[in-house]
Amino acid sequence: MSVVKELLRTEENGTISFGNYELDQKSKLSDYEYNGDIYKVKTFKEITKLERNGMLVYESVPGTAVTGFAADGNGVSFTVEGPEDAQVILGLEEDAEYHVTIDGASVGTMKTNMGGKLVLSVEMGNADRVAVKVTK
Repeated sequence: MSVVKELLRTEENGTISFGNYELDQKSKLSDYEYNGDIYKVKTFKEITKLERNGMLVYESVPGTAVTGFAADGNGVSFTVEGPEDAQVILGLEEDAEYHVTIDGASVGTMKTNMGGKLVLSVEMGNADRVAVKVTK
């Protein structure tokens, strides 16, 4: 498994990676500039949270490591890893429908609430990493 030791980094392909579920104490990195936005990450074994310009982008309980995170107007895609199953909350467009695919399998269409939050359960099972794709 590969946690993000820097807490938040930009990858060569233009995506971002963040989170370190191996930490016993909460660590955070603020004021990280990426594509003209300011990001902040808080992470440790109990929670991983990413914010963009003060708004929720990603949160998981327990903490996870996320690689290849890409977001646009049509949704998000990323790979998540962690020591156990995780509940993931994504900050998306409010009151919109999204098609969700986890580890290549469609889990159907889900609708965000008035705050734009979409809640997913990611079962790690025997997988080191699980791919998640959420599209409008």
